[in-house]
Formats: sequence, C-alpha cells, structure tokens
Amino acid sequence: MVHILVAGGGIGGLATALSAARRGHEVTVLERGAVFAEIGAGIQLGPNAFHALDVLGVGQAVRDRAVYIDELRFMDGTTGERVAAMPLTAAYRERFGNPYAVVHRGDLFQPLLTACRAETAVELVPDTAVQSFEQDAEHVTVRTADGRTFTADALVGADGIRSAVRRGLLGDGEPRVSGHTIYRSVIPIEKVPEELRWNAVTLWAGPRWHFVHYTIGRGRYLNLAATRDDGARTALAGRPAAREKVLGGFPGLGETARRLLELGADWREWVLCDRDPVDRWTDGRVVLMGDAAHPMLQYAAQGACQALEDAVVLGDLLDDGGGGEMAARLETFNAVRRERTARAQLVAREMGVRLYHPAGAEATARNAMLRSLSADELHDKVAWLHGDRDFGHARRDHRPGSGGVRGALR
Repeated sequence: MVHILVAGGGIGGLATALSAARRGHEVTVLERGAVFAEIGAGIQLGPNAFHALDVLGVGQAVRDRAVYIDELRFMDGTTGERVAAMPLTAAYRERFGNPYAVVHRGDLFQPLLTACRAETAVELVPDTAVQSFEQDAEHVTVRTADGRTFTADALVGADGIRSAVRRGLLGDGEPRVSGHTIYRSVIPIEKVPEELRWNAVTLWAGPRWHFVHYTIGRGRYLNLAATRDDGARTALAGRPAAREKVLGGFPGLGETARRLLELGADWREWVLCDRDPVDRWTDGRVVLMGDAAHPMLQYAAQGACQALEDAVVLGDLLDDGGGGEMAARLETFNAVRRERTARAQLVAREMGVRLYHPAGAEATARNAMLRSLSADELHDKVAWLHGDRDFGHARRDHRPGSGGVRGALR
C-alpha cells in the first residue's frame, strides 16, 4: 500500500482517487475550492468513458442520470440541410459494447464524489490550493497556498489546464489560446417547442462558427453551446455574456437553428484553450493526468473521457505497487498514455478547422465528403476512440522515448 496525493478534486482527480483506493492505496485529494463541486453544463460520454466508469464501479450510477441519444447529427448551419448523421443505437452499441450518452457535468461528478466518500481510504480536503512541491528518493511533499504541507509516496497533478503541478514539473507557461469563444446556456425543456426536442446531439456548422445542442438532466434541460472562431486572444472562463452579443455573433444561421439559439438565457462565455502534446508528464514520484497533462479542445468530445481512461490505467499500474517502484510505474503510465491522448488532442484541433468552421468551396467539399460515408464508415472513423478497451495499456513497447507524440501524426 502507498499513500497518494491528488491535486484537484474535479472529474479526473476523483476518478484517480477512486481507482487507486480500490486497489488498496490511501489517497488524499487536495481541492482548491471551498466545496467539492463541478461547474459547467453538458458533457458527452462515448463508450470508452462508460467502460472506464464500469471499471471504477460507478458506471450504472452515471447511466441512471444519462440521456441516451439516437444519433450525432451534422447540419449545414446556413442552409439548414441535414448533411450526415452517425447512428448510435443497436449496431453502434453492439460494436463498441456501450452506449453514447449526454449528461450534465454534475451527473458525472456526483457519482464519483459519492463513491469517493464511501471509500475509507480516500480523504477529501477542500479549500486547499496546491502551490508547489518538492521530492526526494522516498517521498513528495506539497505546499499549499496557505502554508500547510502534505507528504506522501506520490503526487498526481489533476488540477486542470492551468495546473500548479505542471508549472512545477514542466514550467512550459500558459495554455495556448485557440481564438475560439464559446457561449453556453442551459434552459428548461419546457421552453423548447415539441417539434425541436430531438433525441440527438445536433451540430449546425457555418463559416467560422458552429452551434450544438442536446438534452441533459434526464431530459429536463436543453444544453446550448455556440462557438465563434473570432480570434480571441485573452483567456476567460464563465463570464456572463449579453444575449444580444450571442445572437449577433452568428450571421447567416438558418431559421430552425436561430429559433433554438434565441431560446437561450443567462449566457456565459469561455475562450477555449489547449496545449501542444508533450512526451513527458512525469518526474520521479510526480505525474500529471487529464487536462493537466493533455488538455484538448471540445471538438472530439473526449476531454473527460480521456481523463477517465487515465484514471483506470494509472490505477492498474499501481495495483500491488510498492513505494519503491513508484517512479518506474509513473514512467510506464506516461509511456502508455501519451500517444493516444496526443492523437486525441490533435484530432480535436483538426475537427475544429476542417469540419466545423469551413466556408464556401471548403464547406461544400466537407458536406460532400460527409454525405459519402455510410453508417459503418462513420463508425470506423471513431472506432479508435470509442472502441478502445485497454486505453493504450495493452501495447508492448512503453519505453520512454520510443516514438513520442509523432505517433499521433501517423
């Protein structure tokens, strides 16, 4: 048994704590917020996420809160034309072994939090912002913003895209600002006309903008997310946005999509950020996971899914692991996960450019390409993500330096 510190009590941090505790380790989760809570709106969960949740023992609890959608629907945002749709029902579920669903972020977070609270080996410490760390051959010690210290056998940085642990580990500066601004709103389903209550994740793609909507909260709410490629250069998160600003930011949006956008209220805005993939997220007894290691744009809907995969693989590698082997096991985790997560990061960026925001002839070519794909071919496109059950762990060659992020570009 070892003692593990986890910096960050979000989805990735709690999943890591649960994964390690269920393999016999003690875990202390240090959360900067005054309470353990998850902010945000809707989130999409692929079959790979449900497989990870099942391994963690909370799959059914999340399923009970989820909305199981029939398809991922791609629409031309200016003409209103239905371009393509990926079915997510029987054939999809049979192929990938689990459903595709949407939830409120809290409906994913709460089962993880409940499970951690039920684990006597997990200590949850709120109002504790990790500021720095130091390590020696046997231990790692964290210092918090208020001067307290915590010492354990290992430290997992699950503290998000602006991770303090990453700053101490890599020192690679601020995240990359994408230049894309997203506006989010969640409204009661009663405000949505019956004919617009579709059981689908629907994306309307336009020139340098797109608009996504789907139901969450067991069907009680509609999640709205509208994104502009507006060249924003300053990161921001959760700032209130005037309704007029949102409605004026999507010129050419077709009639049906416009009706849905106009339903939004209490809009908030974020400027999306990510980082370039890196080869190394570990040093000795310290490792990064989730957004601290490989933050990605939303366009592949895999950020939380990849964090859940990280938690499962890290737990597997710590199974029966003693403190003396810790550095080697964290190195293996890094080697196992880096190429899969790097590929997801780069694919997410590419989707934003090639699928969601083209204009003119490029949009016409995109529509023709998507129309040409059968349901089976669409499933083939996502099989590497949605169908993985080992999360990279089954690969034979995990030596540091044996390929790096270049594998993501093949």
